[in-house]
Amino acid sequence: MEMIDASTLDLQEKVVAINRVSKTVKGGRVMKFSALVVVGDGNGIVGFGLGKAAEVPEAIRKGCEAAKKNLHRINMKGTTIPHETVGAFGAGRVLLRPAPEGTGVIAGGAVRAVLEVAGIKDIRTKCQRTNNPCNVVTATVNGLCSLQSAEQVAAKRGKTVKEILG
Repeated sequence: MEMIDASTLDLQEKVVAINRVSKTVKGGRVMKFSALVVVGDGNGIVGFGLGKAAEVPEAIRKGCEAAKKNLHRINMKGTTIPHETVGAFGAGRVLLRPAPEGTGVIAGGAVRAVLEVAGIKDIRTKCQRTNNPCNVVTATVNGLCSLQSAEQVAAKRGKTVKEILG
């Protein structure tokens, strides 16, 4: 896994979910906000982060910082993905299927945010089992990271790309 330097990229940020969380202490409840943020360059690099703070803007800023430390490069085939895959995390499962050009992004809220900042234009997706934004975003990124191009598969098997694609 290569390290990607966030300072050289022009990243766009998208807030997926803001949640009010509380902690019970001796004096009562302490309220804070958690923000789930995805960042990407719109050209195959995507990352996500979770920030928590007493105010919403500060939570979003912390989420962006965490996301920039957690960037991944994903394999793309034109405007879509090279093959079908299922990303999983916790109870979340996300089915990702390539789609022909012009289809658009057919996805729910949390998955759509990840795909848009990653730069994928044509894809069909389905969230299965849970709709918890944290698990769905993590499952989507895991699924995208598991994608392999035909060149990678051919090199691994010791064949040519033509033999792999048929």
